[in-house]
Amino acid sequence: MSDSGPFRLSKGGRLIDRAYQLPFRFDGREFRGVQGDTIASALLACGQMMMGRSFKYHRPRGPLASGAEEPNALLGLGEGGRFEPNQRATTTRLLEGMVANSQNCWPSLSVDIGVMNNWMYRFLPAGFYYKTFIHPRAAWKHLFEPIIRRSAGLGKAPTEADPDTYEQAYSHVDLVVVGGGIAGLTAARDAARDGKSVTVLEQNPHWGGRTPTDHADGQALIEALLSELRALPNVTLRRNTMATGLYDHGYLLAREALADHDPDAGIPRQRLWRIRAGHVIVASGALERPLSFAGNDVPGVILASAVRDFIADYGVAPGKRIVVVTNNDDAYRTALTALDAGLDVVAVIDARPNATGALPESVRARGVRVLTASAIAGINGSTSVEAVKICSHAGEGKVLEIIEADCVAMSGGWSPVVHLWSHCGGKLIWSETQAMFLPDISRPPTGADGMGMATPVGAAAGDLAVSGATGAAPEQPLMPVWVMPMHASRKMKFKMWLDFQNDVKVSDVELAAQEGYQSVEHTKRYTTLGMATDQGKVSNINGLAVLSAALKQPIPQTGTTTFRPPYTPLTLGTIAAEARGDLFQPLRKTPMHGWHEAHGAHWEPVGHWRRPYCYPQSGESHSDAVAREVLAVRGGVGTLDASTLGKIVVKGPDAGRFLDMIYTGMMSSLPVGKCRYGLICNENGFLIDDGVAARLSDDTWLVHTTTGGADRIHAHMEDWLQCEWWDWKVYTANVTEQWAQVAVVGPQARTLLERLGGIDLSAEALPFMGWAEATIAGIPARIYRISFSGELSFEVAVPAKRGLELWQKLHESGADLGITPYGTEAMHVMRAEKGFIMIGDETDGTVIPQDLGLGWAISKKKSDYIGKRAQERSFMASTERWKLVGLESTDGRMLPDGVYAVAEGENANGQRNLQGRVTSTYVSPTLNQPIAMGLVLHGPDRMGEMLEFPVQGQVSYRARIVDPVFYDKEGSRTNG
Repeated sequence: MSDSGPFRLSKGGRLIDRAYQLPFRFDGREFRGVQGDTIASALLACGQMMMGRSFKYHRPRGPLASGAEEPNALLGLGEGGRFEPNQRATTTRLLEGMVANSQNCWPSLSVDIGVMNNWMYRFLPAGFYYKTFIHPRAAWKHLFEPIIRRSAGLGKAPTEADPDTYEQAYSHVDLVVVGGGIAGLTAARDAARDGKSVTVLEQNPHWGGRTPTDHADGQALIEALLSELRALPNVTLRRNTMATGLYDHGYLLAREALADHDPDAGIPRQRLWRIRAGHVIVASGALERPLSFAGNDVPGVILASAVRDFIADYGVAPGKRIVVVTNNDDAYRTALTALDAGLDVVAVIDARPNATGALPESVRARGVRVLTASAIAGINGSTSVEAVKICSHAGEGKVLEIIEADCVAMSGGWSPVVHLWSHCGGKLIWSETQAMFLPDISRPPTGADGMGMATPVGAAAGDLAVSGATGAAPEQPLMPVWVMPMHASRKMKFKMWLDFQNDVKVSDVELAAQEGYQSVEHTKRYTTLGMATDQGKVSNINGLAVLSAALKQPIPQTGTTTFRPPYTPLTLGTIAAEARGDLFQPLRKTPMHGWHEAHGAHWEPVGHWRRPYCYPQSGESHSDAVAREVLAVRGGVGTLDASTLGKIVVKGPDAGRFLDMIYTGMMSSLPVGKCRYGLICNENGFLIDDGVAARLSDDTWLVHTTTGGADRIHAHMEDWLQCEWWDWKVYTANVTEQWAQVAVVGPQARTLLERLGGIDLSAEALPFMGWAEATIAGIPARIYRISFSGELSFEVAVPAKRGLELWQKLHESGADLGITPYGTEAMHVMRAEKGFIMIGDETDGTVIPQDLGLGWAISKKKSDYIGKRAQERSFMASTERWKLVGLESTDGRMLPDGVYAVAEGENANGQRNLQGRVTSTYVSPTLNQPIAMGLVLHGPDRMGEMLEFPVQGQVSYRARIVDPVFYDKEGSRTNG
């Protein structure tokens, strides 16, 4: 046993089993812990107090806490693909053979060259990186920026593939209780007795929170509650499960650790729970706050609650000679726990002028000095605590006494864990008597019904004593203490820390206030306070209190920063779960996919779908196959698998009104049984999709979108419905995969379909832009008389499970007609021959319908639609915008896609002026010549003019401006 520093006690440790020794490695050295240890407790047991270096100044750091709030003891765990940085030593269970390494240090933890930053602290104040980057002398930027970029980040990213597996699970429950302490378990028991389905989530592997550690009968109380809960069929208990975020409508995310860092377990490493809860009880407890005094970051200065956790739970003493410094009664429990373990508590430094409650008197009765109205002026030691300097709390830091010690247990009071409460809009209120932000139960996060969807209980609600449940003696009030007296010297001010990981000092926050950062959010970003991996769990309240003092305003006026999920970091593997490798982006396949594959389809990725690009026959190139398919359709009949096109049902009393806002044209006037082509713009006026809408009944429309636009346009609709027109009675559903759809196209299309029977398809019975329900080849179908090729065309939609059956019957019946399957490229060629636009080709996020000659699709009757006001801006209405035209190559070469047309003169950058660009370009087998479309300045007014398209390393291309409709301008072929 060493003369000073941490060591394993000969007895105690309620969570460990000393019979099972677990060897592990840290920084290449062999260590040994026991079953039940965390890495932090095992290292402390072996005398290793220093576990890391701080981010900015590379100061030595030991554990500050014992739980998920730990900012210092961050390690790189594992090797190869299982390496993971920034793992908290305080919450990671020790496993046999585990490999851990310190981070943010080089060449070693004990000798770190980065400590030079510590010596240069005067040149690295808060916001120094902003100041150097905007300094007028560029040399400063070139000097500092490369260094800062190399130093950025905490820990190293893994370089190999993660071999572990992860999974996601779903649950629906009446009540979720977050927290398995006495308050949470009691709330769960009461709800379960009322017959509610209850799930209890506890982040630790053990139940009870602080109750078994802090109260004599605590473990018995917890066991009694657990026994009753386990006997109830409507209760689910989940340990090792961290609730990471609470969202709208009772949607809760939680990460369950199944086999963390245990590759031999044979089960998924973690599980991400997606829970829908009728109500959430937040019983997440409270976090102890540190105190700011000179040297409060030296390894061996630990939160008082963590000191007693290490002693009582793991049988580890953080030191032999302990000084307790506090402003509240709770820290006296640490003194008693240490005394019971046989340790020497040399003094309790209490900032309060009086300490007369039951806990202080118990400590005095054990012969411990209690120094009231006192404070710590400084700590002797750099890599470990050697001595404590005592001063008067009302003074200016003058040292009155020096006490030898190797551990300081500090407590600045407690802050309720209000993160989940705040994630979804729950408000906070400041308690002057308790010096903490509490959940304001009069302003809870609300659910869809407008009622509160969460309730705080126990310490999360500010009830820190839980004396009614445990029988503990009442505690005396704390005295708010944020900063202990400091010596006036710059050196002493430098050593008072708020954010231990990011090295934010009291003086940094004061400097931020001095430089005009009065908002706590601005101060946070200027100083990086609370931006470390612990997200300010132990630093934010102290930091905003220091900011309030610097601004000479009350703490509630300063407010808090925004609490955002996740509460603790989630691995990307857990978030992705099964969506990795081949399942990262699962391919979507139509019912006819296998047929296409068997018939030699060459695939084209379109969003998540794979669509046939063409069907090359033996010896054919892809371009030859496309030409053959186009000519076959123009001369006979072809089939296109159009199942991937988006299909969105829009239904309700306000559906017509809604679609009039979504589309530029009028959809509410569309008769039942008819179809209408429409354009969809975003709020900036730019064209984002097009397609045909069909009116199915008085209150129901079916909206067709592009393949890539189905999910996007559905989300666009829901965004406007939920955020702007939430009171409109409209329901939308994406039914794309419910229907298989086949385009039957060409002069023989009607002949083929009539062979299958079931409906009169004459032009009189089913005119262009009409639709009808029928039975085709014994299959219930909906037939749309629409065309995107310029030929006679019918699109036949059938239930997805019968799509292949329809496709096969079409090809059996049309064999003598030369029926030909055609792919997406043939479709594109035929559209271009007709001058039809393609979303993504003629549009690029900057194009409006008017640019494309589609003003006819914009209603003159209605006053508004999404994008209308944007299109009336001067730039949008300018006569200088590029307009759609056709382009005819003059030398037989196909124009390159996207190439620009140049004009006379140069711009300010010395580049030639531009006057247009090619948007679509193809070789037309129908016309036996290259064709193209493009956007050209004043294009429609310049018919017949020649344009030059220079391409580096080639002879410039030349093309004549022509009408964009190259084929059947009169449209006579649409009716066959």
